[in-house]
Amino acid sequence: MVRKFDDLQQLNTEAAKLFITAAKAAIAAKGRFTVALTGGTSPVGLYRLLASSPYRDEVQWEQVYIFWGDERWVPLDDERSNARMTFETLLSHVPVPQHQIFPMWGDGASPDEFARKYEQSLHLHLDPEGRFDLILLGMGADGHTASWFPHTGVLHEYDKWVAAYYLHAQDMYRITLTVPLINQAKQIAVIAYGANKADALYEVLQGERNAEQYPAQLLPTADGRITWFVDEAAAARI
Repeated sequence: MVRKFDDLQQLNTEAAKLFITAAKAAIAAKGRFTVALTGGTSPVGLYRLLASSPYRDEVQWEQVYIFWGDERWVPLDDERSNARMTFETLLSHVPVPQHQIFPMWGDGASPDEFARKYEQSLHLHLDPEGRFDLILLGMGADGHTASWFPHTGVLHEYDKWVAAYYLHAQDMYRITLTVPLINQAKQIAVIAYGANKADALYEVLQGERNAEQYPAQLLPTADGRITWFVDEAAAARI
């Protein structure tokens, strides 16, 4: 489903409602809500909204388990850290227990070692099939989502739930949830706005199949579990 909005406030409001509805349903059904958050600039407005009243008061944060969809392999105090941004905009303002927050960083571990440990954590906290209740994603102007960048080997990783790899274009390691894990989530929400996303959004949703070039094409499209939250600028070609 693609939902188009005239402005970012409306987009973020509707995304916050989806988050709250998913949290309430999961907690009512099984006593916990497992969510993978996204980084970058796309979710900042959403996170600040969720941290504010009345939205903050609609979620039983003590029952929320926080993971991330991907991360740059940098310490938590690094300004490039997705986790740091999320703490600043959301997690420092809501009462999620610290032991229920799982940033993608480990002091003294290699990226590969940490990816294995992160996968073990997922096995402990997700159901046996590895289904998140909700995964939030963004999409880059190059058509990447999570750390599925164009023409990288991680696009073909179907054995692991979590993978680490060196992204030469950025001269750094990335940690990411893999295609099979993300695609079996109960719900996926993708936030994409701005005119610079218009070409990629068109290619991902309506272009010829070329997932090597536009990795977000690997997301599910046909079964109704994914919602694209986009503004008019990003949706100019669709």
